[in-house]
Amino acid sequence: MKKIRLDIVGLSYSQTQSGAYALVLGEVEGNRRLPIIIGSHEAQAIAIRIEKMIPSRPLTHDLFQSFAESFGIKLVEVLIYNLIEGIFYAKIICSDGNKMVEIDARTSDAVALAVRFEAPIYAYEFIMSSAGIIIEGHEFAFLENLDKANKVQDPSMVEVEEKTPSKSANNPFSSLTDEQLEQALNQALTEENYEQAALIRDEISKRK
Repeated sequence: MKKIRLDIVGLSYSQTQSGAYALVLGEVEGNRRLPIIIGSHEAQAIAIRIEKMIPSRPLTHDLFQSFAESFGIKLVEVLIYNLIEGIFYAKIICSDGNKMVEIDARTSDAVALAVRFEAPIYAYEFIMSSAGIIIEGHEFAFLENLDKANKVQDPSMVEVEEKTPSKSANNPFSSLTDEQLEQALNQALTEENYEQAALIRDEISKRK
């Protein structure tokens, strides 16, 4: 079965599902995008590593990476292998140098581990064909209109995970200066308030 290589092309707060984030994976050699709704904790775990933030203590996914590497285990790849009733199914494929092992995982956890191990992410062609969205125009425009697309797309295009507390769609840090944002980000990381750090990161990224 043909596998399609994917990269992370977007991660933003979802306007359609309170307390959730939209993770967008895009095929490396193509223009299809795979939007997946994930929980806030998993979104933070992905964003922190992408933005090269350094938490004061290891997060769960960091601990998993350290544990695996301590025993010579490498994450070879992540594979999104099925889509059933709107739920994406993924697995991480690991190796100790002698044998390969496939371990079932939530898609969000699998991606959070992939960015830490710098492992490739794949999805089968039938998943991209049924759940992928072909972008038209500029990539930024697609990300800006992602929530609008989620309102009309087939339910199979999203992954439903744990419910998280509701929070405002407005970023409370939008009124701060760039210098104040950097100070607030450092303070949030020191206090291990990673949800707040993610919001600050979003505001900083939006201004760049």
